[in-house]
Amino acid sequence: MGMSVAQIEKPVLVGLSLLALVVSGLDPFDRLTWVLETAPVMLGVPLLIASHRRYPLTPLVYRLLFIHGLILMLGGAYTYARVPLGFWAQDAFDLARNHYDRLGHLAQGFIPAMLTREILLRATPLRPGGWLFLLTTCVVLAFSACYEFVEWWSALVMGADADAFLATQGDVWDTQWDMFMALLGALIAQSLLSRLHDRQLTRLRSS
Repeated sequence: MGMSVAQIEKPVLVGLSLLALVVSGLDPFDRLTWVLETAPVMLGVPLLIASHRRYPLTPLVYRLLFIHGLILMLGGAYTYARVPLGFWAQDAFDLARNHYDRLGHLAQGFIPAMLTREILLRATPLRPGGWLFLLTTCVVLAFSACYEFVEWWSALVMGADADAFLATQGDVWDTQWDMFMALLGALIAQSLLSRLHDRQLTRLRSS
């Protein structure tokens, strides 16, 4: 019996993630920043491999996690303030700074929201609706706040060496913008993808 598309897709995504991780780490702008930014990938990939049989996720969530990993690895390779894509957008739209870190924090809300939604639907009595939407959003905001704690502690420990990791670019409201972008990402993801996610969850339960 041949492998299904989902069975083929998982090792392909893992292989591409590992390849991207290696490439991003060949000559990063700042090695410590690369380690800090790609740590979720280095921790998450083994966890997903170990759990894929006992607790498989929907294809949607696997794909989103892959995209999130690419965003993290690109930011780790260049540092968020120096990603070429951000400079292109800065020039094209006459922006005051490189906004790639805004994209990173939008993804930090968008993608964990769908992972959180999946875990809540499968591990709790919650069903699609208002309470699920609210609690998923709250979890994402809590996660975003904890990430800001990590940035704060990194600044306290490393001092000026943490500048590349923080990527504030002189913006005194950077922390608030980061959490707002995560909130926005969570709201957009749930609004756009909940129906597709529910259909994939139904198929996953029946498989």
